[in-house]
Formats: sequence, structure tokens, C-alpha cells
Amino acid sequence: MPEPHDRQPRPALLPLRGRVALVTGASRRAGIGHAIARRLAALGASLFLHHYTQPDHDQPGGADPEGRRAVIDSVIDVLAETAVLHHDELDLADSDAPHQLITTAARALGHLDILVCNHARSGGDGPLGALDADMLDTHWAVNTRSTILLAQAFAAQHDGRPGGRIIFMTSGQDLGPMRGEVAYAASKGALASIARTLADHLADQSITLNTINPGPVDTGYAPLEVRDALRYRFPQARWGVPDDPARLIAWLATDDAAWVTGQTINTEGGFRRWD
Repeated sequence: MPEPHDRQPRPALLPLRGRVALVTGASRRAGIGHAIARRLAALGASLFLHHYTQPDHDQPGGADPEGRRAVIDSVIDVLAETAVLHHDELDLADSDAPHQLITTAARALGHLDILVCNHARSGGDGPLGALDADMLDTHWAVNTRSTILLAQAFAAQHDGRPGGRIIFMTSGQDLGPMRGEVAYAASKGALASIARTLADHLADQSITLNTINPGPVDTGYAPLEVRDALRYRFPQARWGVPDDPARLIAWLATDDAAWVTGQTINTEGGFRRWD
């Protein structure tokens, strides 16, 4: 009789069946959050989607032209037969909002197994010499404080069952400068720096925590001239698309990634920051 580790692996058709994921920042079909939600749904998970659409109107890519309902319907289209979807709108800049979101999601779906912190504040930033306290504080509140508080609240409701996953999103600040976005770079870079510490805290609860740097992804925010200028810095001569990081994140949510924790993983398609 062969030992279990010697048997030929047979991947489950729906490896996340019966598990529940909360994905933040899922308000635009052009965004990474939408792609993550669809990938997790396609693997069998039930979903709780968080969105906060007001800032989308101020971003270069703008809000989804058909509204958040289009995002919800798109994810429902790929839900497994027994899976369900809930959603809520919340401003994570509010100090109580992370705990409120986790509580609402866990109450709606019974338990949370997976937390993907995809939300971000980008914009209203500047280079050294143009910064003020409000720029730094607002980026910190949304990008860093709320993400850590979400992880804390997630851990508090988690009962130690297998499959606990937390995924943060960073932006490659340690790989090259972001001169015009000091507040954003500082607040996102902090998440990569804290990943190992939080992963160590969470290991005893069978929760893994990893941070993903998706690299430049075309979510509609970059002007055409910027997209063209950077396109040839990728070996495949294209920017990343939202589904590129979503595939990695979906894998990290499965049991196949149970031995991966405390890591910052770059998924940039070989992006070259310098000529």
C-alpha cells in the first residue's frame, strides 16, 4: 500500500467548495478585485464582496459605467451551484469599518475562510517636497491601518479550521522608486514589511498570510501614452491584466498553497524597471 504522499495527486474540480471568501475593493469590472472574485467563485467559493464606489469617480479609470450591479452579476455568473454571494458598501478609511465589515460578512455567510485585501487609496499624492500630513494620514488609514485591522478581525472570527488564508496587496515599492507617490508607496510598502510578522502570529490558527505585488496592471488608470511607453518594458510587450494576479491569488487560496506563508510574491511578467 503506497504512502499518502506517494499517490498520484488528483486536483479537486472545485477546490474551494464550501469555503467563504471576502474580497475588498471589488467595485469595477476592470479592476483586480473583480478578477479575483471571479476566480475564487469559479473554484467553488461563496463570496462576500466589499466595494466603495465614491472614490472611483475621482480616479483616471473612473467608476464602472454600469455600476456595481454589473460587478455582482458578473461574479454570480460563475458561482458554483451551491455557492452564494453577498456584498456591502463601506468606507474603510473609518476606523471602525474593518471590524464592521468582517462581522457583517461572517454573520451573512457563517464563517470566513479567505480574506483578500485588494482595496487601495491611490491619488491625491505627491513627491517629497509636496507632501502634507493629510496625504500621509489618508493613505495610511485606507491602505495600511484598515488592512491590518481587517486581518485582526478575520483572525478573531476564525476557528482554526484548515484553509485560513489572508492575502495583502502591495505595489513593488522595494523594487524601484515611485517618486510621485510617496504616501502611496509608504503605505503599501508597510504591508510587505509586516507580512512575516503577521504570518507568524497567525500560523497557530492554521491561517497563512502572503502579500502579492501584481506589478503594472491595466485597470484603466494609465493614460494611453503611459501604457505605450511602458509596454515594451515587459518581455511579452503587454501590461499585466487583472486576471494575471488573480490566478496566483486563487491558487494561494487553495490547499495546494498551504505550505506558503509570510511571503511577498511578485507577479510582474518580467517587468523591467530600467532600460
